[in-house]
Amino acid sequence: MDALRAVVADDSLLLREGLVRVLAEAGVDVVGAYPDADQLLADLVDLSPDIAVLDVRMPPTFRDEGVRAAIRARELLPQVGILLLSQYVEVAYAQELLSSGGGGIGYLLKDRVASLQELTDAIERIASGGTVLDPEVISQLIRRRRDPLETLTPREREVLTLIAQGRTNGAIASELVIGLGAVEKNVTSIFAKLNLADSGTDHRRVLAVLAWLQR
Repeated sequence: MDALRAVVADDSLLLREGLVRVLAEAGVDVVGAYPDADQLLADLVDLSPDIAVLDVRMPPTFRDEGVRAAIRARELLPQVGILLLSQYVEVAYAQELLSSGGGGIGYLLKDRVASLQELTDAIERIASGGTVLDPEVISQLIRRRRDPLETLTPREREVLTLIAQGRTNGAIASELVIGLGAVEKNVTSIFAKLNLADSGTDHRRVLAVLAWLQR
């Protein structure tokens, strides 16, 4: 299988080079690295990467250039996966990206990419059309929708958080050190309490949870 191709945009030279190095260690072929979003977008179609990794805040305003660029990138290249990186939890930006539609989207805190395994898992899930959210972002999204979630047990909240990260039932069982049957029971209960139909696939299940969080 050919290596995934990625483009990177971060205004910090040190962070940009560090990200390129970490991605290379994860087996990703970085075909372009840019100090701002405009240059990345100018080359995007010609390079045709599998995934674009962007800092949320870049020149000139250092506000939401990465989010704007991510949405534009999907317009130019609908199949490209998007991974937004942020220094802090900025839930509004995560919601805006998710509301743009489609899978293959990720939003992680920069500290998270220090873990090669976590970055590799995230890149692979995004490239295959999955959705990956940082646990801190998920927690804040959940807190914004407290009323329906009040009916969930502590265990169901843990399972819901892992579902939203794109984990399979088997992975959730391993993470929480519980049986697969217990996970399946919790998943069934979560969807029943949140009025969400279980689609039978992990990808659609994640999107259903995220759709409810944005509703």
